[in-house]
Amino acid sequence: MNKRIVLAFSGGLDTSFCIPYLLEQDYEVHTLFVNTGGTPKKEEQQITKRAMELGAKKHINVNVEKSLWTEILAPLIQSGNLYQNKYPALCSDRYLIVKESIKLCRKLKTKYIAHGCTGMGNDQIRFDLSIRALGNFNIITPIREIQNITKNVREYEEDYLKAKGYKVSSLHKKYSINENLMGATISGSEIDTWNEPSPDSFVLCKQPHQYPKKAKSLKIKFSKGKVISLNDKKIVGPELLRNLNSIGGSYGIGRTVFASDTIIGLKGRFVFEAPGITILMCAHRALEESILTDKQNNVKTKIGKEWVDLVYKGFYFEPLRENLEAFLLDSQKNVTGEVMVNLSPGKAEAVSVKSKNILISAEGTYAQSATWSESESKGFIKLIGQSTSTWSNIHNKQ
Repeated sequence: MNKRIVLAFSGGLDTSFCIPYLLEQDYEVHTLFVNTGGTPKKEEQQITKRAMELGAKKHINVNVEKSLWTEILAPLIQSGNLYQNKYPALCSDRYLIVKESIKLCRKLKTKYIAHGCTGMGNDQIRFDLSIRALGNFNIITPIREIQNITKNVREYEEDYLKAKGYKVSSLHKKYSINENLMGATISGSEIDTWNEPSPDSFVLCKQPHQYPKKAKSLKIKFSKGKVISLNDKKIVGPELLRNLNSIGGSYGIGRTVFASDTIIGLKGRFVFEAPGITILMCAHRALEESILTDKQNNVKTKIGKEWVDLVYKGFYFEPLRENLEAFLLDSQKNVTGEVMVNLSPGKAEAVSVKSKNILISAEGTYAQSATWSESESKGFIKLIGQSTSTWSNIHNKQ
């Protein structure tokens, strides 16, 4: 009997190559497409058809956009952080793809799992680390294997499929576009060569000449750090993010050109668009910075950065992530209120905050009035600067 293997399948060239390649290695190939919110039903059907015509024993489609919201997006928003202060970890859906693939492996009672990642990118690390964290599985990586025998991987894959009688799309894709519920990542062509991205690279965001002429206001309500309504309408989860992606995208909000420091040590340049996340982070931060103490805000920034770094770099299943999320969740107990966000071309700005938990002191108003005396102010300043003034007194005399 052929060995059963689960292949995370997208329908693209790399995973299309993997099916007949694995069949040649005497595997019984079971394919799985995990929809993380960026693929319409019609395209899912085409992916199914492609897998079966390439020789898959069975193909399954799974939609995990709700899990993406609860397991990735909610803590991301609560972290208030971005990788290298720019990137909202749109790659995080890979971990859900691995989880679903492992589920299928266990159902089929097989220890063999495959993916179509190359040896040049970050995703191979996210896939391999996650698989190893979830069990003792044999990881088969056809694309990395053929890199040992050819420098032109794409051409090799195309020739291989054609030789076996399979159709290969003759359409040249200018860009590699990865889209999910969180947003879209665009790379390739002039983006890779550090030149200005062309108008063809816009996916979720409109181009500047298409922006609405009037600004738009959004009222976003939170309860314990979680969104509960948009403009007084109860809307949460994937539906909320799709709505905000559409509204924010019309103003070009959340589009950024980013040259990242990748896990493997190379510079990776791409464009990403995340209108909904940008708006939610803007609103959440405005509410949070008004409600948390100065020390909470300070430490939470460090915790949030650590969380994003772990998730970006492939360590989603590292126990520390859960420890960090426990802190983040606890920090949200009082983050309840309403934020008004104004949208204008390329910009989301929180303009008002309403909450009974805002730390408004009865002792004074910043730069306006206070109950403490002049002598108390002088004493405070003298004491808080004591270390610096002592250093100056000693070293300036030398």
